[in-house]
Amino acid sequence: MSKKSDILLMNFFIFNSTYGPKEGEEEKKILYFYPPATDIDEKIKQIGHIDRVLFARTFSDQPCESVHNQKTRLLFYEAEPNFWFVMSVSIPYSQRVKDGQTFVEYHEEDIQDSLFRVVLQQAYSMFKLFNGTFHGLLERSGIDSLKHRFEQFYTKYLLTLNLKHSDILDIFDGIHFLPLDKNTYLRIQCFINQIEAAFPQIKYTAFLYNDQVVWSGLEQEDMRVIYRYLKTTLFPAYMEQEFQVQSSPAHSSALSSPASNPGHYGKFILGPPNVHDITCPGKTHRTYLNTHTETTEECHLVVYRALSATICLFVEGDFQLNFDFWRKLDSRLGPQLGQLASDIAEHYAKRTNTLVSEPMFKYVYFNHMNLATKTTLHVDSTKTSGASISPELLRIICDLNHDLSSIDSSDDGEIFVKSCGDSWVVGKKSDQREFYVVINQKNANLIEINGECFLL
Repeated sequence: MSKKSDILLMNFFIFNSTYGPKEGEEEKKILYFYPPATDIDEKIKQIGHIDRVLFARTFSDQPCESVHNQKTRLLFYEAEPNFWFVMSVSIPYSQRVKDGQTFVEYHEEDIQDSLFRVVLQQAYSMFKLFNGTFHGLLERSGIDSLKHRFEQFYTKYLLTLNLKHSDILDIFDGIHFLPLDKNTYLRIQCFINQIEAAFPQIKYTAFLYNDQVVWSGLEQEDMRVIYRYLKTTLFPAYMEQEFQVQSSPAHSSALSSPASNPGHYGKFILGPPNVHDITCPGKTHRTYLNTHTETTEECHLVVYRALSATICLFVEGDFQLNFDFWRKLDSRLGPQLGQLASDIAEHYAKRTNTLVSEPMFKYVYFNHMNLATKTTLHVDSTKTSGASISPELLRIICDLNHDLSSIDSSDDGEIFVKSCGDSWVVGKKSDQREFYVVINQKNANLIEINGECFLL
């Protein structure tokens, strides 16, 4: 049998059927379409097909959220009233030869609807973070501006999707928190309070170490999206840039320059790369917070890093960022953040030495109340490395999550599944917490596995 093909993004488009209600006006419904080179007749055909599917929803109490074909899977998500996201992905296939004939086998079980609907939801929440809601954009700038924003944002965003590595961690979309001792945590909180008092323009702050959240003043849903952006986009791009700079011949001479070394290790990731060079202002991002309420807040996102500690500052949107502000902020953040990073590193090293290097069980835990996630399913717990268990077991965990999600939030439940590879996968839901564990014990029966889970 040949190697199984990857999951590929075939189409992604956004449309609003209320914009082209008459025959001949179908093109007006299309707000964004990928791939952009698609023929206009094909675009209209796709929109018409989805319109018919969505119309059929009116005849059922169970809304249609996907369409299963032999070679592709269609998924829908209504991001805002009448604004639909549609994604088409290819179903992986493999070829096998029998009696001199080649047969193609499609693996539709590799495409899990609950998982890929989350991909659509994340595509909307990420856009909303940096652009605001669709209706808000329409009120401010009109339909042409909305289309332009779609073009600018999704043309780049879709390139970052890694569909073949999507798994249960994408469904949870949780936050990895770093546990600290009480004294260190209080020092961090005191440091944040001092910064916010010295710079009243700062409305919210978040503190991270080694890509794990230590403290956040944001609403949970906003922090969830910010955390995903930092972990999947900003931090990897920054690390790649730092690697290139350190590899350049000019790096050693730059280190000795007083202008680039103000006496501490801190520097802006979002902000001016050098606070002493007014010709290079750098960049920040405008963010829209609390978009689920009537009091949406527009803020500048400023990110500052010293060693492995990162602080995210959300500055009032109408405040004029200037180099006087940057210099004062840098002189205040750099020394203190560097010292805190060193202290956390010392505590982190002691804690890491006490942990078992290779856990006996592979597990994932999620708390719906604070979005906390813990896992050993991936090597570095941030999903940047490959999974430490097979794709089959990851699919089983997603299926268990889907089944447990159908249980009322006030009820508890548990499910035991034995895989074809003789591994046991157990899912438990209790008090808005979910726990999934993979136990590799051949010839173990249900009673023995239940006993092992009780000990966990």
